Amino acid sequence: MKVSQATRDFMNNVMANIGLLLVLLATAVPFFMAGNTYAQQWYPYIFGTGALICFVARCFVPYRTMAVRLKRWYRIQLWGALFFCVAAAFLFWPGQSQRDWLAFTLAGAALQAICSIMIPIQARKAEK
Repeated sequence: MKVSQATRDFMNNVMANIGLLLVLLATAVPFFMAGNTYAQQWYPYIFGTGALICFVARCFVPYRTMAVRLKRWYRIQLWGALFFCVAAAFLFWPGQSQRDWLAFTLAGAALQAICSIMIPIQARKAEK
């Protein structure tokens, strides 16, 4: 059974969004559930899973255009997902402080936010 390109794109977007939601939920745990020891033990694993899902989904984004700027924005989006993976590594690094992984999380989130605005703009320009 052959899967269409539209179905693959849809599944890719769903997986990236699931990964980003896991990253968001795990990032909120240290701030809002500080008293819950169970949540404090498991949020690094949830964050790492979300970062890995997001990174894998961003790796398989197809470049169906010859527009160099659009390709560049997709690569920047991939770097944002990679920043989430580095932040997950800092969660498991012994002796790290909370600001280490939060800095990479904020950098990745900023790149994801900028790319979510610029990719549709560049796609519309490439269609013209």
